[in-house]
Amino acid sequence: MCRHFQPAFMQLLIYSIVYPLIWLISKLPFRVLYFISDVFYILIYHVIGYRKDVVRKNIKIAYPEISEEKLKETEKKFYHHFCDIFIEMVKSISITEQELLERYRFTNMEVAGQYLNHKRDMILCFGHYASYEWAVSMHIHYHNKGFGIYKRIKNKYFDKMIRDIRGRWKTELIVNKEARVKIAEVLEEEHEDAVMFGFIMDQSPSNDRNKHWAPFCNVKTPFFTGVEEIAKEHNLPVVFLATKKVKRGYYEGTYKVLAENPNDFKDYEITDMFAKALEEQIDIAPEFYFWTHKRFKFVKSLNKH
Repeated sequence: MCRHFQPAFMQLLIYSIVYPLIWLISKLPFRVLYFISDVFYILIYHVIGYRKDVVRKNIKIAYPEISEEKLKETEKKFYHHFCDIFIEMVKSISITEQELLERYRFTNMEVAGQYLNHKRDMILCFGHYASYEWAVSMHIHYHNKGFGIYKRIKNKYFDKMIRDIRGRWKTELIVNKEARVKIAEVLEEEHEDAVMFGFIMDQSPSNDRNKHWAPFCNVKTPFFTGVEEIAKEHNLPVVFLATKKVKRGYYEGTYKVLAENPNDFKDYEITDMFAKALEEQIDIAPEFYFWTHKRFKFVKSLNKH
């Protein structure tokens, strides 16, 4: 009994100490928050060197001909952005609807609207690029409910905090391991409006078996195929969301239809299209991709089959 009580108590203790601090920080104006981000950048990049070896290795794999000068420039820009994203996630606790709509805009609302406004459920997929946190503002425009697939946080109090933050913008989180069952249940229910299922598709599988090897950033690397399989099973259109960082604290989202009728596509073709769309986005500004993740746990040369 004590063994179960202690972790739960420690989770609550940590949450009780940390949450009031991040809530207070979230109330600060953006100019102060970005000053804090600049301080974090100095600590994380220049002092601690957080995951610098992982970041450098990833960039070199994706861009093998990059010069040392360009590599360091990309690294520095990435870590600045990395700190900004952390601060912006904290701000999400108390950001207002008006602030969110001003800071994340969409260029072609009608693309997703052709499904959501006509009561056709859909899948939205994107990668860890620019701002994926504030993309939840889409539900303000369409008045639909969204379901985001995520990995549960070990601390149950912080996990609830994340759920509550997303819930402010009509987004309900579904644990990744329960996604197939939960999505089927949601689709069987009666809904006044169409629903959207959001997937971040660029997570690296823990092993290279039973995954699809897709061309991505100068190599082949395994991708999860669950999104494609769910789309085909339920005939859900698959739309890619590309986010552009316009300037500090401001983003622009653009929709691109990958598959309106997913069963018209060969196996893994939709997954390949996602990998290509994300790579094209990264090539425009590599510094806004999350290179701290181990992107290339498993790789093959592009000419290997």
